[in-house]
Amino acid sequence: MRIHQYGDASVIREEDVPRPVPGRGDVLIQVAATSFNPSDIGLRRGLLRSVSPLDLPYTLGGDVAGTIVEVGDGVHTLAVGDRVIGRLDTGGAAAEYVTAAADTVVAAPTAIPLPHAAAIPIAGVTAWQAVFEHAGVTSGQRVLVNGAGGGVGGFAVQLAKHAGAHVVATAGPRSTEAVRHLGADRIIDYTAEPLADALDGPVDVILNFVVVSAQQAATLTSLVRSGGVVVSATVALGVPAGSPVTAIRFVARNDTGDLAALVELVDAAAVRVDIAASRPLADLAAVHRDAESDRIRGKTILVP
Repeated sequence: MRIHQYGDASVIREEDVPRPVPGRGDVLIQVAATSFNPSDIGLRRGLLRSVSPLDLPYTLGGDVAGTIVEVGDGVHTLAVGDRVIGRLDTGGAAAEYVTAAADTVVAAPTAIPLPHAAAIPIAGVTAWQAVFEHAGVTSGQRVLVNGAGGGVGGFAVQLAKHAGAHVVATAGPRSTEAVRHLGADRIIDYTAEPLADALDGPVDVILNFVVVSAQQAATLTSLVRSGGVVVSATVALGVPAGSPVTAIRFVARNDTGDLAALVELVDAAAVRVDIAASRPLADLAAVHRDAESDRIRGKTILVP
C-alpha cells in the first residue's frame, strides 16, 4: 500500500512491486500484520514533511510483526523462521514482505497471536517512554491518562498500573468498557462533563495523548499538584514561567530495549494487547478515512 503524492486517503494505492532483497545487516520479513497509527495521517497528508520527509513513492506501515524468511550478510543473531516485531522508521510494513535492519527488531511475544503483536511497537514504546522515562511514575501516585481510549493511552493505563499508580482515565462512550478492562481505577467520560469538574482533587502526573487547544492545555496543567509533571506526546502543554509544575513534550524514539521489556510484560500477562479491529491490508485507505472521521478506537491491525 503506497502513496505517490501527499493528499487525502485516495492517494493510497494497492500495487504490485518486486519483493525486497535484504542488504547487509538486514532481514527479510514476511509480514503477518502492520497496524494503523494516527501519525500515519500526518505522514500521508504531508503535515510532517518538515521533520519526516518521505521518499515518494512511499510504502506505509511503521509497525511490523512477522516471520524472517531471509537474512542478509553479517546477520548472526537472527535466523530464518524467527518471529519478530519492530518499528520501521522508514515505513514499508503495509506489504506482504519488508526488509528491516536486524538490530531494529526483537523477538515477538509468544503469548498472543503474531498479527496482534503488530499493535505493540509504536504505541507501546511511546507509552513506555511517557510513563517510565519522562513522567517517572512510581507506586502510590495519582496519574491521569488523557486519551486512554487510543492505542498509546491503552498501553499507558496498563503501564502506570504496573508501576503501582492509581489511574484515572479519560475516554469516550465507545472506549469506556475497553479502558475499564485495561485496569483504570476510574474513568471520566470527557463528552459528558468537564474534566476539571469531574476530577476530585489534583493529580501527581498527567499523561496526554490527544491534541488539545490552548484553553484545554491550561485546564490540564491546572489539575496537577505543585511539584507534579505533565507529559505530552502530542502538542506542547506549556506552563507559566516559575510554575511548580513541570511540562514535558516528547517524541518517542525507536528503542529495542524498551520494546523487548514490553514484550516480557505481554508474555507475563502483565500487559494486554487490546485489538479493536483486524482488517485486510487492502482496507488501509478506508481505515484512514474512518480515523479522520473519528470512527475508530484503540488499535487496528491490518493483515496482508
